[in-house]
Amino acid sequence: MKKIALFVDVQNIYYTVKDGHGCHFNYRELWRQLSQDGEIVAANAYAIERNDSQQQSFQQILRDVGFEVKLKPYIQRADGSAKGDWDVGLTIDMMDAVNDRQQDIDMVVLLSGDGDFDLLLKRINGGFGIETVVYGVPQLTATSLIGAATEFRPIENELLLK
Repeated sequence: MKKIALFVDVQNIYYTVKDGHGCHFNYRELWRQLSQDGEIVAANAYAIERNDSQQQSFQQILRDVGFEVKLKPYIQRADGSAKGDWDVGLTIDMMDAVNDRQQDIDMVVLLSGDGDFDLLLKRINGGFGIETVVYGVPQLTATSLIGAATEFRPIENELLLK
């Protein structure tokens, strides 16, 4: 049975699914589908903490599904721009997971459309020989990320909450 490590760029998935399909992502269905591929031994969801009750409720749903929810504070800059980027944290956690011999990961799954992760997936697949799977909204997922993954799975059908 494959051992799977799952990493979700929550903000990216929220906005790409909303923009691409006009609805929300079905995390329970994702978990069900991946559980058919193997055993999920690590599952991290990276989100921004805004101290909003609706967000906290959503984060609890993720925990109930089986995710460890990792939060960073939402930072509003003086110029009106905002910061809340988890790219480095997600990258470190993914590298730690593939280097952990006790977990002995066979498959890394990334939910994101962010092309910044393409080099990470190339390293994991090429350097470690670990299968890499990306879930994303096709028209909003970087071509470089799709090309870097062993397999691209479009977010559609049962993975959408309509």
